[in-house]
Amino acid sequence: MTEPATTVKKACLVVIDGWGVRKEEYGNAILAGETPVMTGLEKDAAYCECAASGLAVGLPEGLMGNSEVGHLAIGAGQAQYQDLVRINLGLKDGSLRTQPALVNAYKAAKEGTGRMHFCGLLSDGGVHSHQEHLYDLLKAAKEHGISNSYVHCFMDGRDTPPTSGEGYLKKLDDVTKEIGYGKISTVVGRYYAMDRDKRWDRVQLAFDVMCRDLGATPVPDMHAELAARYAAGENDEFIKPYVVDADGGIQDGDVVLFFNYRADRMREMCECMGLQCRFKTDFKRDCKVVMFTQYKGDFDLPAVYPPQVMNNVLAEWLSKKGLKQYHCAETEKYAHVTFFFNGGREDPFEGEERQMIPSPKVATYDLQPEMSSSAVADDVAGAIKGGKYEFVLCNFAATDMVGHTGMMDKAVIAVSTTDKAIGVIKDACVEAGYGLFITADHGNAELMLNPDGSTVTSHTNLPVPFIGMDPAGGMKWSKTEDVTVADIAPTILTYMGLDVPSDMKGSNIMA
Repeated sequence: MTEPATTVKKACLVVIDGWGVRKEEYGNAILAGETPVMTGLEKDAAYCECAASGLAVGLPEGLMGNSEVGHLAIGAGQAQYQDLVRINLGLKDGSLRTQPALVNAYKAAKEGTGRMHFCGLLSDGGVHSHQEHLYDLLKAAKEHGISNSYVHCFMDGRDTPPTSGEGYLKKLDDVTKEIGYGKISTVVGRYYAMDRDKRWDRVQLAFDVMCRDLGATPVPDMHAELAARYAAGENDEFIKPYVVDADGGIQDGDVVLFFNYRADRMREMCECMGLQCRFKTDFKRDCKVVMFTQYKGDFDLPAVYPPQVMNNVLAEWLSKKGLKQYHCAETEKYAHVTFFFNGGREDPFEGEERQMIPSPKVATYDLQPEMSSSAVADDVAGAIKGGKYEFVLCNFAATDMVGHTGMMDKAVIAVSTTDKAIGVIKDACVEAGYGLFITADHGNAELMLNPDGSTVTSHTNLPVPFIGMDPAGGMKWSKTEDVTVADIAPTILTYMGLDVPSDMKGSNIMA
């Protein structure tokens, strides 16, 4: 920890939960509320709209934001991409093939038995896996010069139609012929290969066929076999395993890559294959197992995409600078200004103090739409006026929590109350000389009604405001387009006169 700089400017960040930007008045509780403070700041302070959904917060493109990823991206100065997003981006820019665990797996296969196995759910359902990932893995294996690669196809039928597997199997067959590489080894339903309830008899049925001895008798035609299973009432999920390639069984020394990215239904098969087999079998193999993502924290196996570690998030960076900070929210959103804002860390950083204001004890928040906004505002204003902390953070929960009730009139009350509370903090910032920054983690209350009059209770993928006010005046944004919530932390650090850690991928937008 370094000594605190005497020239640091103090700053307060207000995160409004569920306050998006939408121009249309219909069904818009934000525009229907009394918001003189926010309206005045939009006019007189630095103002822009920023993205808080989809890729901007690490979610698949077009997906609405949420409180967890929103606070994480705000606090970390970067989005923490979900595994599927990371893999898809890697597929797009070619970085999938350069992941160290994957490169090492290909190297081990080439220098070892010359055999590699790809095991996973064969579909485009997108819940557990995606076939496009498999295709790229096969192409990369060919480029690495691995003599033989085999695919053990887990058939879907749950996240896809129950007999759609034939189409996926044919597509994989066509891809292997097109690239002149790869063999389909085994076909088995996910009921057996992807159990998650310790039904080891099911797992063993798939395991023993996948790890069969060389020279096993294959079915005459894998497509005809699947059609026959369908005719007998055996749909994709429940396909009993059958052999497609005589020499495609997993052998000692082979490399096995599980290409599902979702963890829960890969743990059992992966554990039995690479760690400890949970049943008695004649086909236990001493093979090298690689996970696509980390299936379980205590699995001592390499992962192509290990968990992202968020280093030097805003709270941590301020702590390293020897600065004091104060985080406050009511109960409903306390985790968001602590655990999530701090990059997934439970304990406070050195110099960080926290305050939790109790949320109202009501069944649903439409019964008290103001929630504890006033108490949060008073507490934060007191922390600012005290001058002890170089950085103060708070969250206002009402617009989101009341927005979820779908009750427009109550959401309007929540909006008006939140605006008034922000006014209390604004006045304190002016009095104590703090820079004030205001944003939201995602949208919600700006869209309460559908065109047909039905209620909307979900988050939105609309942009959120980002406001900056320096009591001394003159704060401006250098850009107002293509801004995301990940740009907030670097901007605050720049305002405070601090350097921005390289871990933050967002950009300062202060002119």
